[in-house]
Amino acid sequence: MGSADNIEEIQEENLIEIKRDLKGQIEATLFVTARAMTIPEISELLEVEQDIIEEALLELMFDYSSRDGALEIDDEDGYILQVRTEHLNIVEKLCPVDLKPAVLKTLTVIALKEPIRQSELKELRSNAYEHVAELLKTGLISRTKDRNGRSYNLKTTPKFAEYFKLKGDAKTLAKYLDMGK
Repeated sequence: MGSADNIEEIQEENLIEIKRDLKGQIEATLFVTARAMTIPEISELLEVEQDIIEEALLELMFDYSSRDGALEIDDEDGYILQVRTEHLNIVEKLCPVDLKPAVLKTLTVIALKEPIRQSELKELRSNAYEHVAELLKTGLISRTKDRNGRSYNLKTTPKFAEYFKLKGDAKTLAKYLDMGK
């Protein structure tokens, strides 16, 4: 009988380890995607049955809610790992607000062609002036007066590289951003 107890104990320990690993995989998935995901999406990605994913997600949500950390898992429109509301003021200081796709495309053009004259950018992007104003406000680009004083030269800032976690040059990231469109 002692041997059967040991086998049960080992199986239970294995099940606990498997659940812990699955919760870690789900957590990593939500962290990397940074968007709301459904149980079927997570299930397909991790190749695990939906009911097991749902159970692990509920445990993971409980884990997050039972500690006083800055992160939580929200389940309003799918499951997403996000910063708790009370800590958003810190995030807003560190990261610019989400950029609309059109503004992101303008930023991509600036990064690819920097330094670029604002007048040239206007020829390439119809709402360039509005986008430039938004990008200046976020600190992702800077502008300096052109030599003849008729236009501005635009280029990305160190904050741009930091925000997009760039180690190389801005053109590499811009190409990546453009492909993701």
